Amino acid sequence: MNQFREFCRNLADSKPFTGIIISLILLNAVIIGLETYPSIYISNQNLFILADRVLLWIFTVEILIRLIGSKSISSFFKEPWNVFDFIIVASGHLVTGGHYVTVLRILRVLRVLRAISVIPSLRKMVNALLMTIPSMGTILLLLGIFFYIYGVIGTMLFQDVAPEYFGSLHASLLSLFQVVTLESWASGVMRPILEEDPSAWWFFVTFILIGTFVIFNLFVGVVVNNVEEASQEENPSPADLKLIEVQKELAEIKQLLKDNRRT
Repeated sequence: MNQFREFCRNLADSKPFTGIIISLILLNAVIIGLETYPSIYISNQNLFILADRVLLWIFTVEILIRLIGSKSISSFFKEPWNVFDFIIVASGHLVTGGHYVTVLRILRVLRVLRAISVIPSLRKMVNALLMTIPSMGTILLLLGIFFYIYGVIGTMLFQDVAPEYFGSLHASLLSLFQVVTLESWASGVMRPILEEDPSAWWFFVTFILIGTFVIFNLFVGVVVNNVEEASQEENPSPADLKLIEVQKELAEIKQLLKDNRRT
């Protein structure tokens, strides 16, 4: 039994096995994408159903191999990706008779996210985004306050001039979101209002200067900074390696001093 478990562990950790599984995940995503075309799906419905069932059983065998190769069942389910895969595969077996449920099809597409764990550049980017979450919350709070202030001002100033854009607070916020993305903000939003109120230019110019060129750039700067930090953690410089070695030596010296005091 131990030899079989070791075999499953080595198989699950091997690069060829991982590459095959990732290829099948991508193939599964492509198949589900093709299912969205009625002309293709209706004429090849049986083939799509067969491909889905075959892939589902392959993924089931993969889960079993990784489960057997793990140290224990509890250690297997401590890994979030393992729980994610297990739920998707188990939910796929709940569908009987070839009937499809939209939610389950979406879950099968989400398996492509597993590619993140094997592509270093994507993994680095995800780590950077996770590190950005605390700073992102502060920036989003600042952005929310900024949007709310301009939304109230815009509603008060242009509610009668352009009710389709600034007729209510939520309509103003939606219009400001379009403006901050620079999508047809001048011809679609600002100029019709300028025809009725020529002094409205200051509202849009200041909003774009602060929202787009200051707050959004601040967000980008935080992301770039965290990408660099994540890169340094994965590929530490010689100076960082030397510092780690010194810290380890200091920890060993402290431990030796504690042992000498006890004796």
